[in-house]
Amino acid sequence: MAASTAQKVQEVREVTRIERIGAHSHIRGLGLDDALEARNVSQGMVGQTAARRAAGVILEMIKEGKIAGRAVLIAGQPGTGKTAIAMGMAQALGQDTPFTAIAGSEIFSLEMSKTEALTQAFRRSIGIRIKEETEIIEGEVVEIQIDRPATGTGAKVGKLTLKTTEMETVYDLGTKMIESLTKEKVQAGDIITIDKATGKINKLGRSFTRARDYDAMGPQTKFVQCPEGELQKRKEVVHTVTLHEIDVINSRTQGFLALFSGDTGEIKPEVREQINAKVAEWREEGKADIVPGVLFIDEVHMLDIESFSFLNRALEDDMAPVLIMATNRGITRIRGTSYQSPHGIPLDLLDRLLIISTSTYNEKELKQILNIRCEEEDVEMTDDALTVLTRIGLETSLRYAIQLITAANLVSRKRKGTEVEVDDIRRVYSLFLDESRSTQFLKEYQQDFMFNEVDPAGDNDEEMDT
Repeated sequence: MAASTAQKVQEVREVTRIERIGAHSHIRGLGLDDALEARNVSQGMVGQTAARRAAGVILEMIKEGKIAGRAVLIAGQPGTGKTAIAMGMAQALGQDTPFTAIAGSEIFSLEMSKTEALTQAFRRSIGIRIKEETEIIEGEVVEIQIDRPATGTGAKVGKLTLKTTEMETVYDLGTKMIESLTKEKVQAGDIITIDKATGKINKLGRSFTRARDYDAMGPQTKFVQCPEGELQKRKEVVHTVTLHEIDVINSRTQGFLALFSGDTGEIKPEVREQINAKVAEWREEGKADIVPGVLFIDEVHMLDIESFSFLNRALEDDMAPVLIMATNRGITRIRGTSYQSPHGIPLDLLDRLLIISTSTYNEKELKQILNIRCEEEDVEMTDDALTVLTRIGLETSLRYAIQLITAANLVSRKRKGTEVEVDDIRRVYSLFLDESRSTQFLKEYQQDFMFNEVDPAGDNDEEMDT
Protein backbone atom coordinates (compact mmCIF):
# COMPACT_ATOMS: atom_id res chain seq x y z
CA MET A 1 0.00 0.00 0.00
CA ALA A 2 2.84 2.36 0.99
CA ALA A 3 4.68 1.65 -2.28
CA SER A 4 1.60 2.42 -4.41
CA THR A 5 1.04 5.70 -2.53
CA ALA A 6 4.64 6.74 -3.15
CA GLN A 7 4.21 5.91 -6.83
CA LYS A 8 1.10 8.10 -7.04
CA VAL A 9 2.89 11.02 -5.43
CA GLN A 10 5.69 10.84 -8.03
CA GLU A 11 3.15 10.98 -10.88
CA VAL A 12 1.82 14.38 -9.78
CA ARG A 13 3.23 17.04 -12.10
CA GLU A 14 3.21 20.78 -11.71
CA VAL A 15 0.25 22.22 -13.62
CA THR A 16 1.16 25.28 -15.67
CA ARG A 17 -1.34 28.14 -15.70
CA ILE A 18 -3.17 28.43 -19.01
CA GLU A 19 -3.74 31.98 -20.27
CA ARG A 20 -7.26 32.22 -21.66
CA ILE A 21 -7.62 33.99 -24.99
CA GLY A 22 -10.26 36.71 -24.63
CA ALA A 23 -11.77 39.30 -26.95
CA HIS A 24 -9.13 41.88 -25.96
CA SER A 25 -6.24 39.69 -24.81
CA HIS A 26 -4.08 41.02 -27.69
CA ILE A 27 -4.18 44.61 -26.34
CA ARG A 28 -0.86 45.63 -24.74
CA GLY A 29 -1.32 49.42 -24.58
CA LEU A 30 -2.50 52.42 -26.62
CA GLY A 31 0.27 52.17 -29.23
CA LEU A 32 1.46 55.80 -28.96
CA ASP A 33 4.94 57.24 -29.47
CA ASP A 34 6.68 59.75 -27.13
CA ALA A 35 4.92 62.70 -28.82
CA LEU A 36 1.52 61.01 -28.12
CA GLU A 37 1.05 60.37 -31.84
CA ALA A 38 -0.75 57.09 -32.59
CA ARG A 39 1.19 54.51 -34.58
CA ASN A 40 -1.07 52.87 -37.17
CA VAL A 41 -0.49 49.32 -35.83
CA SER A 42 1.11 49.00 -32.40
CA GLN A 43 0.59 47.11 -29.12
CA GLY A 44 -2.42 45.28 -30.60
CA MET A 45 -4.20 48.55 -31.51
CA VAL A 46 -5.17 49.30 -35.13
CA GLY A 47 -6.56 52.55 -36.59
CA GLN A 48 -8.72 54.89 -34.43
CA THR A 49 -5.77 57.30 -34.39
CA ALA A 50 -7.76 60.36 -33.24
CA ALA A 51 -9.47 58.45 -30.41
CA ARG A 52 -6.14 56.92 -29.26
CA ARG A 53 -4.42 60.33 -29.32
CA ALA A 54 -7.21 61.74 -27.13
CA ALA A 55 -6.91 58.74 -24.78
CA GLY A 56 -3.13 59.35 -24.63
CA VAL A 57 -3.63 62.98 -23.52
CA ILE A 58 -6.03 61.79 -20.79
CA LEU A 59 -3.45 59.17 -19.79
CA GLU A 60 -0.82 61.87 -19.27
CA MET A 61 -3.30 63.87 -17.15
CA ILE A 62 -3.93 60.76 -15.04
CA LYS A 63 -0.19 60.16 -14.55
CA GLU A 64 0.29 63.77 -13.40
CA GLY A 65 -2.68 63.43 -11.03
CA LYS A 66 -4.56 66.31 -12.66
CA ILE A 67 -7.76 64.59 -13.68
CA ALA A 68 -9.39 63.37 -10.46
CA GLY A 69 -13.11 64.03 -10.71
CA ARG A 70 -13.13 64.33 -14.49
CA ALA A 71 -14.98 61.85 -16.65
CA VAL A 72 -14.49 60.54 -20.18
CA LEU A 73 -17.08 59.09 -22.56
CA ILE A 74 -16.01 56.85 -25.45
CA ALA A 75 -18.90 56.90 -27.94
CA GLY A 76 -19.15 55.05 -31.24
CA GLN A 77 -20.83 52.30 -33.23
CA PRO A 78 -20.68 48.67 -32.05
CA GLY A 79 -17.38 46.96 -32.93
CA THR A 80 -15.29 50.14 -33.22
CA GLY A 81 -12.88 49.35 -30.38
CA LYS A 82 -14.30 51.32 -27.42
CA THR A 83 -13.52 48.64 -24.84
CA ALA A 84 -10.13 48.05 -26.52
CA ILE A 85 -9.18 51.72 -25.92
CA ALA A 86 -10.19 51.48 -22.25
CA MET A 87 -8.19 48.23 -21.89
CA GLY A 88 -5.22 49.89 -23.62
CA MET A 89 -5.37 52.76 -21.10
CA ALA A 90 -5.41 50.27 -18.21
CA GLN A 91 -2.38 48.42 -19.64
CA ALA A 92 -0.47 51.69 -20.20
CA LEU A 93 -1.07 52.82 -16.58
CA GLY A 94 0.83 49.81 -15.26
CA GLN A 95 0.22 47.20 -12.55
CA ASP A 96 0.22 49.65 -9.64
CA THR A 97 -2.76 51.71 -10.84
CA PRO A 98 -6.14 50.24 -9.81
CA PHE A 99 -8.45 49.52 -12.77
CA THR A 100 -12.06 48.40 -12.24
CA ALA A 101 -14.31 47.42 -15.14
CA ILE A 102 -18.07 46.98 -14.70
CA ALA A 103 -21.05 46.80 -17.07
CA GLY A 104 -23.87 49.32 -16.68
CA SER A 105 -26.46 46.59 -16.01
CA GLU A 106 -24.26 44.90 -13.36
CA ILE A 107 -25.36 47.19 -10.53
CA PHE A 108 -28.99 46.04 -10.84
CA SER A 109 -28.16 42.36 -10.26
CA LEU A 110 -26.24 42.80 -6.98
CA GLU A 111 -27.85 42.19 -3.60
CA MET A 112 -27.32 45.78 -2.47
CA SER A 113 -28.55 49.25 -3.39
CA LYS A 114 -27.42 50.80 -6.67
CA THR A 115 -25.61 53.63 -4.92
CA GLU A 116 -23.73 51.18 -2.65
CA ALA A 117 -22.66 49.11 -5.68
CA LEU A 118 -21.40 52.25 -7.44
CA THR A 119 -19.64 53.49 -4.27
CA GLN A 120 -17.83 50.14 -3.94
CA ALA A 121 -16.81 50.31 -7.62
CA PHE A 122 -15.50 53.87 -7.08
CA ARG A 123 -13.49 52.90 -3.99
CA ARG A 124 -12.06 49.81 -5.71
CA SER A 125 -10.58 52.24 -8.24
CA ILE A 126 -8.67 54.37 -5.71
CA GLY A 127 -5.32 53.04 -4.51
CA ILE A 128 -3.52 54.03 -1.30
CA ARG A 129 0.27 53.64 -1.41
CA ILE A 130 1.28 53.15 2.24
CA LYS A 131 4.95 53.66 3.16
CA GLU A 132 6.42 51.95 6.21
CA GLU A 133 9.92 52.06 7.63
CA THR A 134 11.08 48.74 9.04
CA GLU A 135 14.31 47.44 10.52
CA ILE A 136 15.74 44.44 8.69
CA ILE A 137 18.73 42.16 9.06
CA GLU A 138 20.30 41.40 5.67
CA GLY A 139 23.26 39.11 5.09
CA GLU A 140 24.73 35.90 3.70
CA VAL A 141 24.15 32.71 5.71
CA VAL A 142 27.58 31.34 6.69
CA GLU A 143 26.28 28.54 8.89
CA ILE A 144 22.94 27.39 10.25
CA GLN A 145 23.05 24.99 13.18
CA ILE A 146 19.89 23.51 14.72
CA ASP A 147 20.15 21.21 17.76
CA ARG A 148 17.25 18.90 18.47
CA PRO A 149 17.07 17.51 22.04
CA ALA A 150 18.24 13.88 22.29
CA THR A 151 15.08 12.90 24.18
CA GLY A 152 12.88 14.07 21.30
CA THR A 153 10.94 16.46 23.53
CA GLY A 154 11.59 20.05 24.52
CA ALA A 155 12.42 23.15 22.53
CA LYS A 156 14.82 23.15 19.60
CA VAL A 157 17.77 25.50 19.89
CA GLY A 158 19.95 26.84 17.13
CA LYS A 159 22.49 29.34 15.95
CA LEU A 160 22.56 31.35 12.72
CA THR A 161 25.78 32.95 11.46
CA LEU A 162 25.26 35.87 9.07
CA LYS A 163 27.86 38.03 7.35
CA THR A 164 28.20 41.06 5.10
CA THR A 165 31.36 42.16 3.30
CA GLU A 166 32.37 44.03 6.49
CA MET A 167 31.11 42.04 9.49
CA GLU A 168 29.93 38.66 10.76
CA THR A 169 27.55 37.93 13.67
CA VAL A 170 26.11 34.83 15.35
CA TYR A 171 22.40 34.95 16.35
CA ASP A 172 20.66 32.63 18.81
CA LEU A 173 17.44 31.23 17.34
CA GLY A 174 14.11 30.62 19.07
CA THR A 175 11.60 27.91 18.10
CA LYS A 176 9.57 30.27 15.86
CA MET A 177 12.62 31.43 13.88
CA ILE A 178 13.84 27.83 13.49
CA GLU A 179 10.43 26.88 12.01
CA SER A 180 10.55 29.85 9.60
CA LEU A 181 14.08 29.03 8.44
CA THR A 182 13.18 25.36 7.94
CA LYS A 183 10.02 26.30 6.02
CA GLU A 184 11.96 28.63 3.69
CA LYS A 185 14.63 25.88 3.27
CA VAL A 186 17.40 28.36 4.16
CA GLN A 187 20.90 26.90 3.86
CA ALA A 188 24.51 28.10 3.96
CA GLY A 189 25.27 30.39 1.02
CA ASP A 190 21.77 31.94 0.81
CA ILE A 191 21.37 35.73 1.01
CA ILE A 192 18.37 36.42 3.28
CA THR A 193 16.54 39.35 4.88
CA ILE A 194 14.77 39.08 8.26
CA ASP A 195 12.11 41.65 9.21
CA LYS A 196 12.79 42.46 12.88
CA ALA A 197 9.19 43.45 13.64
CA THR A 198 7.44 40.41 12.16
CA GLY A 199 10.24 37.85 11.90
CA LYS A 200 9.39 37.32 8.21
CA ILE A 201 12.23 35.73 6.23
CA ASN A 202 12.79 36.53 2.56
CA LYS A 203 15.33 34.67 0.40
CA LEU A 204 16.99 37.02 -2.13
CA GLY A 205 19.10 34.31 -3.81
CA ARG A 206 22.42 32.45 -3.61
CA SER A 207 25.77 34.14 -3.04
CA PHE A 208 28.12 34.45 -6.05
CA THR A 209 30.79 32.70 -3.95
CA ARG A 210 28.65 29.54 -4.16
CA ALA A 211 28.25 29.71 -7.96
CA ARG A 212 30.29 26.49 -8.38
CA ASP A 213 28.34 24.61 -5.70
CA TYR A 214 26.31 22.57 -8.19
CA ASP A 215 24.58 20.39 -5.57
CA ALA A 216 22.62 23.32 -4.19
CA MET A 217 21.56 24.67 -7.60
CA GLY A 218 18.24 24.42 -9.39
CA PRO A 219 17.24 25.78 -12.82
CA GLN A 220 15.75 28.94 -11.23
CA THR A 221 18.72 29.71 -8.95
CA LYS A 222 19.35 33.44 -8.76
CA PHE A 223 22.83 34.64 -7.78
CA VAL A 224 23.30 37.93 -5.87
CA GLN A 225 26.23 39.80 -4.37
CA CYS A 226 27.00 39.55 -0.67
CA PRO A 227 25.44 42.65 1.05
CA GLU A 228 27.71 45.52 2.07
CA GLY A 229 27.88 47.57 5.31
CA GLU A 230 25.99 46.82 8.53
CA LEU A 231 23.89 43.71 9.03
CA GLN A 232 21.00 45.78 10.47
CA LYS A 233 19.44 48.31 8.09
CA ARG A 234 16.40 50.57 7.94
CA LYS A 235 14.32 49.99 4.82
CA GLU A 236 11.18 51.63 3.41
CA VAL A 237 8.48 49.15 2.38
CA VAL A 238 5.59 50.25 0.14
CA HIS A 239 2.20 48.48 0.04
CA THR A 240 -0.59 49.44 -2.38
CA VAL A 241 -4.16 48.65 -1.33
CA THR A 242 -7.50 49.98 -2.56
CA LEU A 243 -9.85 52.06 -0.42
CA HIS A 244 -12.49 49.34 -0.77
CA GLU A 245 -10.12 46.74 0.72
CA ILE A 246 -9.52 49.02 3.73
CA ASP A 247 -13.33 49.49 4.03
CA VAL A 248 -13.95 45.73 4.08
CA ILE A 249 -11.16 44.99 6.57
CA ASN A 250 -12.48 47.65 8.96
CA SER A 251 -16.14 46.70 8.56
CA ARG A 252 -16.92 44.82 11.79
CA THR A 253 -19.75 42.74 10.31
CA GLN A 254 -17.54 40.73 7.94
CA GLY A 255 -13.89 41.38 8.70
CA PHE A 256 -11.12 40.78 6.19
CA LEU A 257 -12.32 37.24 5.39
CA ALA A 258 -15.04 38.88 3.25
CA LEU A 259 -12.29 39.84 0.76
CA PHE A 260 -11.70 36.14 0.06
CA SER A 261 -15.35 35.03 0.02
CA GLY A 262 -16.37 37.89 -2.30
CA ASP A 263 -19.44 38.67 -0.17
CA THR A 264 -18.67 42.17 1.10
CA GLY A 265 -22.27 43.34 1.64
CA GLU A 266 -23.11 46.97 2.40
CA ILE A 267 -20.59 49.04 4.35
CA LYS A 268 -21.79 51.72 6.78
CA PRO A 269 -21.09 55.36 5.84
CA GLU A 270 -19.54 56.01 9.29
CA VAL A 271 -16.83 53.39 8.59
CA ARG A 272 -15.99 55.11 5.29
CA GLU A 273 -15.87 58.56 6.92
CA GLN A 274 -13.42 57.32 9.57
CA ILE A 275 -11.23 55.71 6.88
CA ASN A 276 -11.24 58.89 4.76
CA ALA A 277 -10.17 60.90 7.85
CA LYS A 278 -7.40 58.39 8.61
CA VAL A 279 -6.13 58.41 5.02
CA ALA A 280 -6.11 62.24 5.03
CA GLU A 281 -4.07 62.11 8.26
CA TRP A 282 -1.57 59.66 6.69
CA ARG A 283 -1.21 61.94 3.66
CA GLU A 284 -0.38 64.94 5.86
CA GLU A 285 2.22 62.91 7.75
CA GLY A 286 3.73 61.69 4.46
CA LYS A 287 2.95 58.05 5.30
CA ALA A 288 0.63 57.50 2.31
CA ASP A 289 -0.07 58.70 -1.24
CA ILE A 290 -3.33 58.44 -3.11
CA VAL A 291 -3.15 56.68 -6.49
CA PRO A 292 -6.24 57.71 -8.52
CA GLY A 293 -7.17 54.68 -10.60
CA VAL A 294 -9.68 54.16 -13.39
CA LEU A 295 -13.31 53.05 -13.18
CA PHE A 296 -14.56 51.85 -16.57
CA ILE A 297 -18.35 51.55 -17.00
CA ASP A 298 -19.26 49.78 -20.26
CA GLU A 299 -22.79 50.11 -21.71
CA VAL A 300 -23.32 53.21 -19.55
CA HIS A 301 -26.74 53.87 -21.15
CA MET A 302 -28.04 50.94 -19.05
CA LEU A 303 -27.76 53.07 -15.87
CA ASP A 304 -30.92 54.86 -14.71
CA ILE A 305 -31.53 58.49 -13.71
CA GLU A 306 -30.81 57.80 -10.01
CA SER A 307 -27.41 56.27 -10.84
CA PHE A 308 -26.54 59.24 -13.08
CA SER A 309 -27.44 61.67 -10.27
CA PHE A 310 -25.14 59.70 -7.93
CA LEU A 311 -22.28 59.83 -10.49
CA ASN A 312 -22.72 63.61 -10.76
CA ARG A 313 -22.20 64.01 -7.03
CA ALA A 314 -19.50 61.33 -6.68
CA LEU A 315 -17.30 63.02 -9.32
CA GLU A 316 -17.00 66.10 -7.08
CA ASP A 317 -15.56 64.08 -4.20
CA ASP A 318 -11.92 64.65 -3.20
CA MET A 319 -11.19 60.96 -3.63
CA ALA A 320 -12.77 60.33 -7.03
CA PRO A 321 -11.08 58.08 -9.59
CA VAL A 322 -10.96 58.76 -13.33
CA LEU A 323 -14.32 57.69 -14.71
CA ILE A 324 -14.31 56.29 -18.26
CA MET A 325 -17.64 55.34 -19.80
CA ALA A 326 -18.50 53.69 -23.11
CA THR A 327 -21.74 53.59 -25.10
CA ASN A 328 -22.91 52.68 -28.59
CA ARG A 329 -26.31 54.43 -28.39
CA GLY A 330 -27.37 57.58 -30.22
CA ILE A 331 -30.22 59.80 -29.03
CA THR A 332 -32.22 57.52 -26.79
CA ARG A 333 -34.42 57.52 -23.69
CA ILE A 334 -32.79 58.00 -20.27
CA ARG A 335 -33.73 54.96 -18.18
CA GLY A 336 -36.20 55.80 -15.45
CA THR A 337 -37.61 58.85 -17.34
CA SER A 338 -39.62 59.60 -20.48
CA TYR A 339 -36.99 62.07 -21.75
CA GLN A 340 -34.59 61.49 -24.60
CA SER A 341 -30.97 62.58 -24.52
CA PRO A 342 -27.73 61.97 -26.50
CA HIS A 343 -26.30 58.52 -25.59
CA GLY A 344 -29.09 58.09 -23.00
CA ILE A 345 -27.10 60.26 -20.53
CA PRO A 346 -28.64 63.35 -18.81
CA LEU A 347 -27.39 66.70 -20.17
CA ASP A 348 -26.00 67.87 -16.78
CA LEU A 349 -23.66 64.82 -16.72
CA LEU A 350 -22.79 65.18 -20.43
CA ASP A 351 -21.52 68.71 -19.60
CA ARG A 352 -18.83 67.19 -17.37
CA LEU A 353 -17.61 64.65 -19.92
CA LEU A 354 -14.68 64.73 -22.33
CA ILE A 355 -16.21 62.83 -25.26
CA ILE A 356 -13.97 60.65 -27.46
CA SER A 357 -15.56 59.47 -30.70
CA THR A 358 -14.64 56.22 -32.46
CA SER A 359 -15.23 55.62 -36.19
CA THR A 360 -15.75 52.49 -38.31
CA TYR A 361 -12.70 50.62 -39.61
CA ASN A 362 -11.74 50.65 -43.30
CA GLU A 363 -10.80 47.51 -45.28
CA LYS A 364 -7.04 47.78 -44.63
CA GLU A 365 -7.57 48.20 -40.84
CA LEU A 366 -10.04 45.29 -40.76
CA LYS A 367 -7.44 43.05 -42.43
CA GLN A 368 -4.78 44.07 -39.88
CA ILE A 369 -7.12 43.40 -36.93
CA LEU A 370 -8.08 39.97 -38.31
CA ASN A 371 -4.38 39.19 -38.84
CA ILE A 372 -3.61 40.11 -35.19
CA ARG A 373 -6.51 37.93 -34.00
CA CYS A 374 -5.22 34.99 -36.10
CA GLU A 375 -1.82 35.33 -34.38
CA GLU A 376 -3.48 35.61 -30.94
CA GLU A 377 -5.59 32.48 -31.56
CA ASP A 378 -2.60 30.65 -33.12
CA VAL A 379 -4.32 30.15 -36.48
CA GLU A 380 -2.39 29.85 -39.75
CA MET A 381 -4.38 31.40 -42.63
CA THR A 382 -3.58 31.85 -46.34
CA ASP A 383 -3.56 35.39 -47.80
CA ASP A 384 -6.57 34.61 -50.02
CA ALA A 385 -8.58 33.31 -47.04
CA LEU A 386 -7.70 36.45 -45.03
CA THR A 387 -8.85 38.64 -47.96
CA VAL A 388 -12.18 36.75 -48.15
CA LEU A 389 -12.62 37.04 -44.37
CA THR A 390 -11.93 40.80 -44.61
CA ARG A 391 -14.64 41.16 -47.30
CA ILE A 392 -17.06 39.27 -45.02
CA GLY A 393 -16.13 41.64 -42.15
CA LEU A 394 -16.86 44.67 -44.37
CA GLU A 395 -20.26 43.35 -45.49
CA THR A 396 -21.35 42.02 -42.08
CA SER A 397 -19.40 43.10 -38.97
CA LEU A 398 -15.90 42.83 -37.51
CA ARG A 399 -17.16 40.74 -34.59
CA TYR A 400 -18.79 38.19 -36.93
CA ALA A 401 -15.56 37.87 -38.94
CA ILE A 402 -13.52 37.33 -35.75
CA GLN A 403 -15.97 34.59 -34.66
CA LEU A 404 -15.31 32.71 -37.92
CA ILE A 405 -11.52 32.45 -37.34
CA THR A 406 -11.63 29.65 -34.73
CA ALA A 407 -14.52 27.86 -36.49
CA ALA A 408 -12.65 27.89 -39.83
CA ASN A 409 -9.48 26.64 -38.10
CA LEU A 410 -11.42 23.69 -36.66
CA VAL A 411 -12.85 22.82 -40.10
CA SER A 412 -9.32 23.04 -41.58
CA ARG A 413 -7.88 20.72 -38.89
CA LYS A 414 -10.67 18.17 -39.48
CA ARG A 415 -9.65 17.85 -43.15
CA LYS A 416 -6.00 17.49 -41.97
CA GLY A 417 -5.05 20.90 -43.40
CA THR A 418 -2.17 23.00 -42.06
CA GLU A 419 -3.63 26.39 -43.05
CA VAL A 420 -7.14 27.85 -43.21
CA GLU A 421 -8.08 28.20 -46.89
CA VAL A 422 -10.86 29.97 -48.78
CA ASP A 423 -13.05 26.82 -48.85
CA ASP A 424 -12.89 26.60 -45.02
CA ILE A 425 -14.08 30.21 -44.74
CA ARG A 426 -16.91 29.51 -47.25
CA ARG A 427 -17.93 26.43 -45.29
CA VAL A 428 -18.28 28.19 -41.92
CA TYR A 429 -19.90 31.24 -43.62
CA SER A 430 -22.64 28.93 -44.91
CA LEU A 431 -22.97 27.18 -41.51
CA PHE A 432 -23.26 30.30 -39.31
CA LEU A 433 -25.60 33.14 -40.22
CA ASP A 434 -24.72 36.78 -39.69
CA GLU A 435 -27.26 39.37 -38.51
CA SER A 436 -28.58 40.45 -41.95
CA ARG A 437 -28.93 36.88 -43.32
CA SER A 438 -30.60 35.79 -40.08
CA THR A 439 -33.09 38.66 -40.38
CA GLN A 440 -33.77 37.74 -44.03
CA PHE A 441 -34.31 34.11 -43.02
CA LEU A 442 -36.79 35.14 -40.32
CA LYS A 443 -38.73 37.30 -42.79
CA GLU A 444 -39.00 34.40 -45.27
CA TYR A 445 -39.93 31.70 -42.76
CA GLN A 446 -41.64 33.78 -40.05
CA GLN A 447 -44.88 31.78 -40.33
CA ASP A 448 -43.05 28.68 -39.02
CA PHE A 449 -41.94 30.43 -35.81
CA MET A 450 -44.01 31.05 -32.68
CA PHE A 451 -45.01 34.61 -31.77
CA ASN A 452 -43.98 36.19 -35.08
CA GLU A 453 -44.68 39.91 -35.12
CA VAL A 454 -44.01 40.63 -38.79
CA ASP A 455 -47.22 40.89 -40.80
CA PRO A 456 -47.33 39.16 -44.22
CA ALA A 457 -47.62 42.50 -46.06
CA GLY A 458 -44.24 43.56 -44.66
CA ASP A 459 -45.57 46.81 -43.09
CA ASN A 460 -43.67 46.06 -39.92
CA ASP A 461 -40.20 45.82 -41.47
CA GLU A 462 -38.79 48.76 -39.54
CA GLU A 463 -39.81 47.14 -36.23
CA MET A 464 -37.85 44.04 -37.20
CA ASP A 465 -34.77 46.07 -38.12
CA THR A 466 -34.61 47.76 -34.72
